[in-house]
Amino acid sequence: MDNLQKRNLTFLTIGLIFMLNGIEYAVILPTIWKYLEILEAPPYFLGLGLSAFSLSGLLTGPLFGLWSDRSQTTKSIVLFSNLFEIAGNFMYFIGYSKWLLISSRLVAGVGAGAGSSIFGFLTRSTKPEERAGIFAAIMACRQAGLLVGPAFNLFLRLCDFKLGPFVVNKYTSPGIFMCLLWVLLQFAILALYRDVPPIGSEEGTAMLEMKREAGDEEEVPLIGSDEEPLPTYRAVNADQLEASTSSGMRPVRGASILGTCRELLREEVVVLLTAQFITLFNQTALETMVTPMTQRLFGFGELSNSLMYSLCGVEVILGFFFVRWLSRRVADRVVLAAGLVICCIACIWCLVFLCNPRGGYGWELSSFIIGVFLQLLGLPFVAVSQVSLFSKVTAEKTQGFSQGVRRSVGGLATILGPLWAGGLTNNLYIMLGMMLALLVMITVMTVLSYGRLTEPRAVHSAQSSDSGG
Repeated sequence: MDNLQKRNLTFLTIGLIFMLNGIEYAVILPTIWKYLEILEAPPYFLGLGLSAFSLSGLLTGPLFGLWSDRSQTTKSIVLFSNLFEIAGNFMYFIGYSKWLLISSRLVAGVGAGAGSSIFGFLTRSTKPEERAGIFAAIMACRQAGLLVGPAFNLFLRLCDFKLGPFVVNKYTSPGIFMCLLWVLLQFAILALYRDVPPIGSEEGTAMLEMKREAGDEEEVPLIGSDEEPLPTYRAVNADQLEASTSSGMRPVRGASILGTCRELLREEVVVLLTAQFITLFNQTALETMVTPMTQRLFGFGELSNSLMYSLCGVEVILGFFFVRWLSRRVADRVVLAAGLVICCIACIWCLVFLCNPRGGYGWELSSFIIGVFLQLLGLPFVAVSQVSLFSKVTAEKTQGFSQGVRRSVGGLATILGPLWAGGLTNNLYIMLGMMLALLVMITVMTVLSYGRLTEPRAVHSAQSSDSGG
């Protein structure tokens, strides 16, 4: 197979990884509370169970990212991290005690930490102009998993038998089911996943070879010429990595890590990390709020909520593919700004029409549907654009660690969001007011930093053309 075929099969495998993450969330979330009740766990254990997964992913993400930056490989990292998913879900299946159940989610969350390595790999193996579209497709795969996950619950809830000493019922079956899916995925990764070379180094090597064959060596630009982009933002090729490794320059590596930490404090990076936190904080807060609200206002039961979540999943998937199409035509910062405006409008709508609903059942339900539609409409815009921009304004050679930090910020948001909303389901003015204040803050930050929210290479080229004119 050529590199293009390997690359496409690898992207397909990454899509399967993210889809399984979505399926796992969808099959475990509906039953974990009852499972904990059977194990005589107090109510706060539900929060512990949901937060444990995010917490371990938050802590291990930068470590996996740093590992991938050092090794310039991800296949072995993904295979290793999936072992934690397999072990964690098997522990969930056993479920002898409430503490083992919490520990199972903590162990499984370690596997999610490899997402930083995957995003680093995607950055190195894609062109900047196609990156947003690739990220949108990968994120849509997770949403597809969330959408099809409830369908698996239809037959998992019918399980009632013994597997050796273990009982398989509707509470334990999601654990063994996901354990088997992750085992099957391991074989798919072994067969299909390839650590294809960084696209920058691959194209650069091919171009040099073509020019040399044509006898145009004198036209090959010298390293360090005026037209050369900033080296911080170039992919590190295999020769450079081997040379630096063989020279044993440990202080350079330390300086590189220090430089990466400084890089994360730059204005545009701080803006994007803030956008990541606020987006996920608001999203998880709304997810926490929706079910109690629909039960209180509209009398929705389990079936009605499942149907609502399915329709929401369809909208989000369509939104990701629309952003994939849009990202080929407009800059990432335009998509980000549009998404933030939509999110602000959605939050204002909810504040006006949902905090103190009036006008009867029909109008209240219509207001709720419009509010949810607007909230979900803005999500793909912000999610895709901030990930794509983040990959462009941070160094490619340390992309795994940077993506790990970004995902850790998101993990912190997914822990704090439900905690914030959980105690304020009857005080929507306070809850939504804080969410709107955060959205307004990041919108103002985006406007003030708009000129910096672009690929440094593009800025450098623009400055060169201006000086030349």
